[in-house]
Amino acid sequence: MQDRGLASYIAELLGTLLLVFMVTSVVVLYVAPQPNAQFGSDFAVVGLVHAFTLFLLVQLFAGASGAHFNPAVTLAAMALRRMDRLDGVVYMLAQLSGGVAGALLTKAFMVDEGRAADYGAVQVSALLGGSFQGALVEGIGTFILVLVILAVAFNPNARTANSPLAIGLTLGAVVMVIGPLTGGAVNPARWFGPALVGNEFGAVWPYLAGPAAGALLAALVFTRVIRAGEEVARPTPPGPPPAAPSPPRASPTPPAS
Repeated sequence: MQDRGLASYIAELLGTLLLVFMVTSVVVLYVAPQPNAQFGSDFAVVGLVHAFTLFLLVQLFAGASGAHFNPAVTLAAMALRRMDRLDGVVYMLAQLSGGVAGALLTKAFMVDEGRAADYGAVQVSALLGGSFQGALVEGIGTFILVLVILAVAFNPNARTANSPLAIGLTLGAVVMVIGPLTGGAVNPARWFGPALVGNEFGAVWPYLAGPAAGALLAALVFTRVIRAGEEVARPTPPGPPPAAPSPPRASPTPPAS
């Protein structure tokens, strides 16, 4: 279990702040706030910004804090006993605070445009049947993201220099697919910050229960499938050659009578 400190908490707050600021800014600029808006939504651009931003932030802060920036990732780390519970709670508080600060930064720069888009707040689309379907979509998206993070960052057998790129591209792809359905938060801190700043909470539990369930399921699959499969596939190292049998001892010569 890794020891955490003040520097890691600050890194989580700052990283989440920058992530939410970039994400909410691109949502304000490229997602139409109303169905009859003059310009449509471009979730390809939104997804690419998610991908590039997370890639750079993981490169920047991974050594300081592990670059979670997401309470769902921290929850999975706690479930795998990679983090102390107290450290995990502090991480989550830092991430939620960073989410609020990032949304406030977006509000400071884009007043009118931000107000029209609720400063990047997400909500369950009418394309879905309701909050339950929204929770399922958020859970699936979080499951994919957290499983990739666990597989390439928490797993020493797969950790490479390309791990941050894999994590960023995964988030980008997830947002491109589920963004039109739920906004593609897959991160309670990303949902909470803009919702609080824009006072647009909408359905709350899909953005809490969905990511939590997805993260715990990812931790389970990582343990029972990925790590277990690696243990089975890993070749057994050759042992030392068997020792040669010792020659039989000659029986002692009986004394002459």
